[in-house]
Amino acid sequence: MRATLLFAFFHGAASFMAGSCPPRALARTGRGSTVILRMFSGIVEEMGEVVSLTENAEMTLWDGSVGQGTELVVRSPSGIVLDGAYEGASIAINGVCTTVVVFDEHTFKVGLAPETLRRSNLGDLAAGERVNLERSLPADGRNSGHFVQGHVDCTGTILSKEPDGESLWIKVAAPPDLMRLVVPKGFIAIDGTSLTVCEVDQEGGWFSFMLVAYTQAKIVVPQKPVGGKVNLEADVFGKYVAQSVGGLLERVAALEAEVKALKEAKA
Repeated sequence: MRATLLFAFFHGAASFMAGSCPPRALARTGRGSTVILRMFSGIVEEMGEVVSLTENAEMTLWDGSVGQGTELVVRSPSGIVLDGAYEGASIAINGVCTTVVVFDEHTFKVGLAPETLRRSNLGDLAAGERVNLERSLPADGRNSGHFVQGHVDCTGTILSKEPDGESLWIKVAAPPDLMRLVVPKGFIAIDGTSLTVCEVDQEGGWFSFMLVAYTQAKIVVPQKPVGGKVNLEADVFGKYVAQSVGGLLERVAALEAEVKALKEAKA
C-alpha cells in the first residue's frame, strides 16, 4: 500500500511529458485515501504492427472547431492489448502513453500531440514497422518491471550491439539531461521496456544494458540497427530525488567555492 500511495503522489505531481494520456482514474481506499489506479510496468505484452501514420486535416477539437492533427493506427496481432479496451483507455506504444480513440478487435487509433512527436520516435514510424505494446495496469497489481509513466523524456541512439553467449549487450547514447539520471543497476525504460542499466559513461554520454534470449524475442529493440532511435524514460523516483537535492548541491558547491577563495586569499 505504501508503494501505491508513493506512486500516486509522484504520478499526480508529474507533468505529462511526452505522453498523450488523459488523467488517470481515481479510486478510494478503505481508509479514505485517494490513489491512482493506472500506470505501466515496462513488461511488453506484445509487438504490434503499424498500420498507418497520417495527418488528419479535419480533426474535431475541444471547442467544436476543426484542426489538423497526427493519427497513428496500430494492429494488435493477438488482440491482447485490446482486451477490456474502451474509448479513452491508455496503451503504451514504444513506451509512450497514448489514448485509444477508436478500436475494434485487432486495431486501434490514437492521436499524437506535437510534444509527443518532438520527444519520441513515434513520428518516424512507417507502415509495417513493429512497436512494443502494453496496457495500463492497476498500481496495486503485479508489477514485474518498475513504475513506468509512459512520459518519454527523449530519444537515444543505439551505438553498438554485441552478442555475449545467448545475451545481447546494447550501448545507447543519450543527452546530458537524461544521462545525469542514469545510474548503474538502476531502472530505465527503453521503448517502453523495463531494463536494468549495466555500464554508465557520463563523460562519453552513453550507457549499456543486456537482453536475455527471451526478452530479445519479445521486444522491438534488438531489431533496430546501430544508429536507430529508441525512446528513453528515466526512473521517476530518480527524477524527484534529483530535483529535491539539486538546489542543495548547488548551494554546497557555491559555499565550497567561497571557502576555497578565502583560503587562497589568506595564503
